Amino acid sequence: MFAGIFTPTEAGGVGAAGVLLVTALSKSMNWKRFNNALSDTTRTSAMILFLVAGAMIFSRFMAVSRIPFELASWVGSLPLPPFLILIVILILYIFFGMFIEMIPLILLTVPIFYPVVVEVLGYDPIWFGVIIVLVVAMGVITPPVGINVYVIKGVAKEVPLEVIFRGIWPFLFASIICSLLLMIFPQIATFLPNMLM
Repeated sequence: MFAGIFTPTEAGGVGAAGVLLVTALSKSMNWKRFNNALSDTTRTSAMILFLVAGAMIFSRFMAVSRIPFELASWVGSLPLPPFLILIVILILYIFFGMFIEMIPLILLTVPIFYPVVVEVLGYDPIWFGVIIVLVVAMGVITPPVGINVYVIKGVAKEVPLEVIFRGIWPFLFASIICSLLLMIFPQIATFLPNMLM
């Protein structure tokens, strides 16, 4: 993938085929295990697709209701310093991330908040992209919905849901610390891209 031979999707397929080949050559795979693997994969994929479909419907509702647009105009007009307006925007991203799957949320809200953050407040667009991915990732593991927690529950069925929700806290705190560091030292996010320019 890094050499440009495969796209990310193709790399996933090649990786799965490679694992299948290694297990076949090592004779650790039989038809029963192969069928069980296919059955588990189908169930997990169906569960994830239903979650994503529900999130897409909700994000469509959000677009039709114009709630994100109204929030963006309200946040942009707040009589606050740019740093505090940015904090409000990031809190909104975390809040929406609790209820909407990551990709629809980014596609729905970034075109709305991008002009406010980059053109009005003057923040770097690359830094904004990095910080948005971080805060949306916080949202999709945060209660009450935490869509990624339910994906994990679908894979690890024997683990109680409350145990999985308790397990997100170290990752959530690490993401918060990382976001704070990026807000204090934005050059962390722009260091490598600036070397390429």
